[in-house]
Amino acid sequence: MKFLFGIIEIILVVGRNLIWYTKTVEITLNNLSMSLLTLIFIILGAVILWIIAVYNSFVRLVNRTKEAWADIEVQLKRRYDLIPNLVETVKGYATHEREVFERVTEARTKALGAQSLRDKEVADNMVTSALKSIFAIAEAYPQLRAVESFIRLQEELADTENKIQAARRFYNSNVRDLNIRIETLPYNLIAGIFKFEKQEFFQLNQEVAKEPVRIKF
Repeated sequence: MKFLFGIIEIILVVGRNLIWYTKTVEITLNNLSMSLLTLIFIILGAVILWIIAVYNSFVRLVNRTKEAWADIEVQLKRRYDLIPNLVETVKGYATHEREVFERVTEARTKALGAQSLRDKEVADNMVTSALKSIFAIAEAYPQLRAVESFIRLQEELADTENKIQAARRFYNSNVRDLNIRIETLPYNLIAGIFKFEKQEFFQLNQEVAKEPVRIKF
């Protein structure tokens, strides 16, 4: 009987230990599950915050690029508005240069009608070349260069040319930053998801870049 009671007591002790161990393992597994779940939420939260930060950086670059382009358009319009007065002033002293005046007027008309960036780029290069012809003519007429209205137009055009070049550089630097970001891992993943696209540079052709409009006083 004592042996039987001993076996029963051992079984009860082992049973209690097994129950305790099972509860301990269950608590440990529950804690581990909670820890893993917390870690997953932390990682997801960090990823979401990173996506938001990258998205906002793209928005800032796109807006800066649009603002820079708007500044270019303002300066180009100012330049185009000065051309008719310049042509009329020079025409009063060089009436026989009809072909040059027509080329300048035609270039201005195309520039005003250009819609896409590439069309505006081509038209602006045409205007730059035409303006060089106008000032080349003016060099041959000393009396014209002494006229007050011509001097004022020269000053305004010189100021506008400088502002166009500055605006062009600012725009192209923003386009460069945006395009690099779009092409670089892991930012290109976010760019693809939200449809951010590379922008075109506003370039001068090689001939105009080597010899821009020089306005002499």
